[in-house]
Amino acid sequence: MNAGAPEEGRTVDVGGVRTNYHDRGDGAPVLLIHGSGPGVSAWANWRTVLPALARQRRVLAPDILGFGYTERPRAAVYGPDSWLDHLLGFLDALGLPRVSVVGNSFGGALALRLATEAPDRVDRLVLMGSVGVPFPITPGLEAVWGFEPSLDAMRRLLRWFTFDTGRLTDDLAELRLAAATRPGVHEAYRSMFPAPRQAMVDALAVDQQRIAALPHPTLLVHGRDDKVIPLASSMRLFDLIPHAELHVFPRCGHWVQIERAERFAGLVEAFLADGTGTEDAGLAAAVDRPQPRAMMSR
Repeated sequence: MNAGAPEEGRTVDVGGVRTNYHDRGDGAPVLLIHGSGPGVSAWANWRTVLPALARQRRVLAPDILGFGYTERPRAAVYGPDSWLDHLLGFLDALGLPRVSVVGNSFGGALALRLATEAPDRVDRLVLMGSVGVPFPITPGLEAVWGFEPSLDAMRRLLRWFTFDTGRLTDDLAELRLAAATRPGVHEAYRSMFPAPRQAMVDALAVDQQRIAALPHPTLLVHGRDDKVIPLASSMRLFDLIPHAELHVFPRCGHWVQIERAERFAGLVEAFLADGTGTEDAGLAAAVDRPQPRAMMSR
């Protein structure tokens, strides 16, 4: 590990691709799959909750093929199939037959694809602000996938992600811009999300009959004020997945793991520790409000 670059963790060969990943804690394994913003990496996405999640279990957070500090082969073709193959290869390379999976946004769609294509490899599923069902692309997601590098553009882009824009600083914008403009990074990113970008929303959607057949206990998390992925996406997943719970954070945008880091980590810890979900055929949604906390079930 390079102590001067926290984004760089360990390296493992996945089908000939040098893959950067973070490996913390001991116990039952949990795979964290990051989102798709410019300059994203597993560390940038999960750094605020990684220590808490690693208290009780082994947490693995790779940079997906084409992102972060994972190698970007010249001949790489980026898309849902190659990303799924890379994730499965990562699990195989580390000798992990079965993991719980936490997917953020774009990473939620990959988590859904993993759970439907290889259900025996997944224990429990957490989807946060997840893609994976069809929806009209939002202006926020169009801005994320259509990003062209400049400091002003990065400042504007970051405002799409959070409810409380007061926490956004020029230092953060400069750090994300530097990450997004490392050699080869933006070229790969641009190739992943060409216009018309609605096509990638549709390509990341998973067959809804297969989603409805998922046997896994699933926790859905969404910020009520998300301007990137509509809350309706998680509501649709809640309708489809038989063993699903939904938690909606008020006054929270797309970065739930940053804006509500402590609460999010606590929710995920409790959910992963709960072994009763597969026996409970009921569906429950928890809508988090300041006071009181309302519970709905059906």
